[in-house]
Parts: sequence; C-alpha cells; structure tokens
Amino acid sequence: MDYRALGLKVGLEIHQQLATRKLFCECASGLVDLQGGIRFRRRLRPTQSELGEVDAAAIEEAKRHLVFVYEATPNSCLVEADEEPPHPPNPEALDIALEIALLLDAKPVNEVHFMRKLVIDGSNTAGFQRSALLALDGHLEVAGKPIGVPTILLEEDAARKLGESEGEVVYRLDRLGIPLVELATTPNIATPEEARDVALAFGSLLRATRKVMRGIGTIREDLNVSIAGGARIEIKGVQELRMIATFVEKEVERQRMLLDVAAELKNRGVRAVPLDPKDLTAIFRETQSKVVRAALDRSGRVLGWVLPGFARLLKGKLGPELAAHARVVGVAGIFHSDELPGYGITPSEVDAVRKALKIGGPDDAFVLIAEEEAKARHAIEEMHPRAAAALQGVPPETREPRPDGTTAYARPLPGKARMYPETDAPPIRVTNERLARIREHLPEPPEITIARLAREYGVHEQQARQLVQEGSDEAFEMIAREFGEAKLVATVLLYTFPELRREAIDVDAIPVDHIREMFSLLKAGRFAKEAVPDILREMGRRKLRASEAIAALGVTGLGREELERIVDEIVVASDEMIRTRGAESEKALMGRVMERVRGRADGKVVSEVLHARLVARLARKTDVAKKRKK
Repeated sequence: MDYRALGLKVGLEIHQQLATRKLFCECASGLVDLQGGIRFRRRLRPTQSELGEVDAAAIEEAKRHLVFVYEATPNSCLVEADEEPPHPPNPEALDIALEIALLLDAKPVNEVHFMRKLVIDGSNTAGFQRSALLALDGHLEVAGKPIGVPTILLEEDAARKLGESEGEVVYRLDRLGIPLVELATTPNIATPEEARDVALAFGSLLRATRKVMRGIGTIREDLNVSIAGGARIEIKGVQELRMIATFVEKEVERQRMLLDVAAELKNRGVRAVPLDPKDLTAIFRETQSKVVRAALDRSGRVLGWVLPGFARLLKGKLGPELAAHARVVGVAGIFHSDELPGYGITPSEVDAVRKALKIGGPDDAFVLIAEEEAKARHAIEEMHPRAAAALQGVPPETREPRPDGTTAYARPLPGKARMYPETDAPPIRVTNERLARIREHLPEPPEITIARLAREYGVHEQQARQLVQEGSDEAFEMIAREFGEAKLVATVLLYTFPELRREAIDVDAIPVDHIREMFSLLKAGRFAKEAVPDILREMGRRKLRASEAIAALGVTGLGREELERIVDEIVVASDEMIRTRGAESEKALMGRVMERVRGRADGKVVSEVLHARLVARLARKTDVAKKRKK
C-alpha cells in the first residue's frame, strides 16, 4: 500500500512511568496484588472550563451514568482518595522529566504550572488529572529523519481498571499518581513501520536514563492517525510497541472504508438521515428470537429505525460503528437489515418490519433494538449523529485498542474545554542551576551506546541495537565486562529469554544479580553452557538462585578425568559401529556422549576428547590389522 499517496499522517503521544515515588504524595510507585482491600464509591460529573465550556468527551462519559468503585492499596493514601490536597510535587520526578527534555534538546519552561485535565471516566477519583508543561520544541532523529517533540509534560498516571459490570466500574488505586512523562511528536510519521520504529527509538532514549519503570503497562502510546480526506483518530493506550504498525495499518483500512461508504451514499443521493423510530413490538409477539424474546419478557419494546440508502453498507462496515454508540447508553447490541434474517428473526418478520417502516427501495436499510423503551430510544438518539457523520466520511474520535490490532469507539476527541488551573499545587521555578546540574549527568545517547557495544564486545550491531531497544544493554554490559562470554550473554538476553517467555516462564522477574551469579558459576566451570536454558527455566519457574537451580537439576560440571571415562565407556560400547563406519561414526558418538553429559560439560571440550579417543582407537585397530597381515 502506498501510504504516502494516501496522505498518511501519524503522531505519537508517549507516556512513560518514572521510577520514583508518586507525584503528589510519599507513597511508593508500583502495582499491588490485593485481596479484600478497603473500597469506596463515587459518581463523577462534568464541570465547566475557565471559559464556561464543557468538554464533549466528558459529556459523553456522563451519559453512561456509571458508579465507580475504588479499591485502596497499601501504596495509596488520602491524596489518591481525593480526601486530602496534593503534597508538593516530587522533585526527583521533575528532575527526571527535565533530563528527558534535555536529551531531546528541548527548551525547558521557566516556571512549571500544573493544570487540571477533566477526566470523568472514573480513572481518577478527583474527576481530573494533574498535568504540567515542562519543555517545548524538542526533537529526535530516527533513521536520519528528525521527529519533532513540540511538548513534554509531567503528569500523574490514572487508576488501574480491574473490571466492569452493569452500571459499575472497579478501579484499583495502586497506579494512580505514579509520575508520567508525556512526549508528543509531530505528525510527520509517514508509514506504519516508521511509527513502530519511532516508538522504539523513543523507548530506547527513555530507558537510557535508567530512571524509568519497566514492564508491560509502564510505557503506553496514544496513536494519532489520519489520511487525506479522513480525520484525526486517537488510538488510546497501546501497550505493545511492536503492534503499533498493525494498529496504524488497520486504522488506515478503516478510514478508507468509511470514505468509500461516504462516496457510495453520495452516489445514492443520500443527503440526510431521519430520526423517526417506530414501535414494532407487535410484529414480534410470537418471535422465536431468543434476544428479542428475553427483552419482551422484561417488558421491553422493539423499536425500528429507517436508514435510507444504507443497505449493504452496514455489515462489517457501519454496523459495528453504530453498535458502539448504542453501548454508550448500555444497549449491548443491535440488529440491522444487512444481517437479517438471522439471530432467530424470520424472513416473514423482516418483511413485516419493512412494510411497517414503509421501506420500499432495495438500497434502504433499518436497525432494530429490543430493550426497555427509554433506553432503546436513547440508543437510537446516540446512533443518529454517527449515521449522519457517515455522509461526510470519518468523524474524529478516540478509539480503544484491541489485541488483534483493531479498535473500538470510546468517545469524542477531547478539546481545550477540559483544561483549567490547579489551585492546590504552587508553581515551581526551573532555575539555570538546576538545569546545569542535570546536564552534568546526562546519559550516553542510544546510538552512541549501540556503536560502543558492538565495538567493545564484538557483538553484531543489530544485536547491540536490539539490546538497547529492549533495555537489556545495562545487564549485558555488566555481565559481559565481568565474566566475558559477550556473545553468549547477548544470546541469552535476546533469544533464550524470549523462548522461555513463550513457555510462560517469568524470566523478567529473575533479579539481575541472580543472572550474574549464573555466569559466575559458568566461568568457574560449575556447569556447561548447554545447561543455561534449563537453569534459567528452573530459576524462573521456582524462583531459585542459580546455585539452587544447578543443584536441583543435577548439572554440576564434570572434571576432565570423569568426562574421559564416560567417553571411553561409550566408545567401547559402540565398537561395532566404529568398526563398520570408522571416522564417520564420530557424529553419532557425539550425540550419545552429549545425551549422557548434557549440561555438565562444554560441547567443545566433549568434541575434543571424543575426537582424540576415536582417532586413537582407530589407529590401534589399524595397527592390529597390519600385524595380522604380517
């Protein structure tokens, strides 16, 4: 696909948790597993900005009429519960964010002012998030292309969503208040692959500080995507950086589909979408549709809504878009004519619906909702603006990521009406002395680190780049510098670890000191390098130190004499094969020896001993044969 011809524009908003205590209290950062914590409930309502406006996204959230349940944790306090004013902002978090700004060659502000950003989806007990602008006009060069960073902000993370049920959402307060740095890029990213590469490059730079948190959920991306003729779509909270290209690709496909739908509606002469739902309950009194019958048994109604000109444009296209808007008011699903008859609704019922709605043309469609009447009417009122927007193409909105790379409607794009000053946090001067102190300790840029690792440790440049991108370079360098075996260390971090992760082994929880101990024991000859995957598997599975895993596996290293004894036993036992195949038997013998000593002897040493023993045995056989001829 020619993304440049499509006019693709992508910008990123990168949110990275900082490795320090929470931003407005002394509580520790980090997630907590909890059973039976204290809970309290809240309802949140939209408020006006300084200019008297109410944000559209906040209005949309308020329509859900949700109750929010908050679960307190040992690392949350009255600040997170919004029962106590915020404490002075964390100076360490401010320093880390300024360090990141200087690494991006941005211009720090003279004075930091925190603002309140209206958020009433329940992710913050106060109904707003505190956020402050720290620096402007930074940039990062990625593959020779400058990517601008117009703004760098410091803000507090949201509460962690645990689940949702009818009319109620549960959040845990452990994540609320963790410091976040937000980097917003310019929208000059032109392909899905470039979007992924830019995200990886920024991730490498953030990890270079050694002051950011690691693991799934500690860095999240918002993707802003548009194509020519489309609109800016914000995909909120992508956690898997390597999925970024897929999200961009699928959003481009979605916008192209919506533009094609708009063009087809125009060709059909559709200029407006009526809002005139009809009560069709009588048609379904004897229905066999389980969904409709369940609604009627709850004293619900069946409402029908005509969409002139929309036939064949709903299934797999506008249908899911409309259904997402119906869910805003709690309607789980809709039926539309592109998928009927079906779901227990018969052809005769479909004909009766078309007659009752006075649908005659083959291009006309309809939607059915079986629900409590007020809720059903409310759902149609929510879907109507989205159907009308289909005439124009792509409405700007915020969407949520799904695991397969697709997205789902969340709410309208937020605007400036959601911002107003934070009166409980005083402004903070950013002095020249503070910036000079931070500049003195700026870390090595990732590109310099990559070149140095390849040069000093003899690993391939691509491996060095991968180590830096994954944030494993610090562990690699510490172990390789102390114990050598740089290529083996790189292999373990880049290839063995991913293989064990696929087995659901939590290798990321193995402390670096334990990995260092393993390489120390390897250097001391306690085991052979072939045993490394098994030892790491045991360490990750049973939370053992390296020495404990070695003992549990029974892979203590063999001495030279013991190895030679085992090789001799196998050579003697394989006399018939050696007699018939001669030197060609060495490969098969190697397999038999390694099966016996795997993990307890280095393969190179085994090969040397076996080769010497086999050559000697063959020579003896040759001498015996010659003597017999004489």
